[in-house]
Amino acid sequence: MSAQYAPSYAQDRAEIEDLMARYLFALDYNDLGTFIDMFTEDAEFEYARGTAVGKDDILATVTGFKKVIGEHYVDESGNPAILRHVLGQTVIRVEGDRAWTRAFWFEMANNGPGDSLKMGTFGVYEDELRRVNGSWKFSSRRILNEFLDGRKSGPGNPVSVMDQAAENAQ
Repeated sequence: MSAQYAPSYAQDRAEIEDLMARYLFALDYNDLGTFIDMFTEDAEFEYARGTAVGKDDILATVTGFKKVIGEHYVDESGNPAILRHVLGQTVIRVEGDRAWTRAFWFEMANNGPGDSLKMGTFGVYEDELRRVNGSWKFSSRRILNEFLDGRKSGPGNPVSVMDQAAENAQ
């Protein structure tokens, strides 16, 4: 497929990239009020342990998951490790007030020998977004984990799958 971009694509892309970056900062710095404001009221959030629907369910799910992560990722002193998510290459498709993304992510923590950096997990974000009152929000976030059976992306190119989903939605 040859990408077609509307005149507003650069602005939409900038806003969506900003949302995706703010999401990771809010998540990593436990700013869950800001985090949950990035979702539509009816959003779906799918991750390795299941799916949460609606902002209240998403917030409760992420709060519980962060507690478990804090127990799993620990530094040499047994304290919760500092966990940071990093966003890799990102493809964004915008069609009016709807958008789709595919992005690689990975996470790091100071839970290596001597509290050194250790690469943790990695995967692909599959997102659907809607513009709500002039702001982009996640309406669906699917977090795939390339290291877990049943949670891997593919076998086809995730960007081609995204393009097909966007075309089917029109």
